Amino acid sequence: MAKAPPLLPSEVLRRVLRVARGGGTLVLAIAGGLAVLSAGVGDYLGALIGVIISGAGVFELHGASLLKAGRAQGVNWLVGSQLYLLLSVLGYCAFRLSHVEIPPVPPELASAIDINAEQFGLTAREYLLMIYRFTFQIFALLTLLYQGGMAFYYHRRRAAVTAALGEQAEGNL
Repeated sequence: MAKAPPLLPSEVLRRVLRVARGGGTLVLAIAGGLAVLSAGVGDYLGALIGVIISGAGVFELHGASLLKAGRAQGVNWLVGSQLYLLLSVLGYCAFRLSHVEIPPVPPELASAIDINAEQFGLTAREYLLMIYRFTFQIFALLTLLYQGGMAFYYHRRRAAVTAALGEQAEGNL
């Protein structure tokens, strides 16, 4: 089976722009929405975290707009947005792991939690703490893999994007 030829730089640029616009919009909408909801219920720390993470979406959209305007430094913004998001989420996870807050268990769930805790030889509180820690550790790992992968994706396409922008500039002369 023959290997497909590499994509044209202009197609790489189109794909990078599509990914950046979609990713930036999604991060901005989700984190911004959660920031507003958190502020609405009086969770000001959650609102602050949402605003901080929303910044990554803004950075990614800014990078896309720079590329759309023919400026190659937009790739720096795209890579930077992923690293900023990665560090923000890892910082949030580290904070949550060092400041554990397990809310009271609703009475209708208490017996199910007790049964599950017994299976692990733990108390209900130890079981909930294990689940809490595991959740944030998995969240941190997935963020490391995804945002790290996205930063690598943008970085690996830098040369093709720069070539496409050069071709566009030559076509405009």
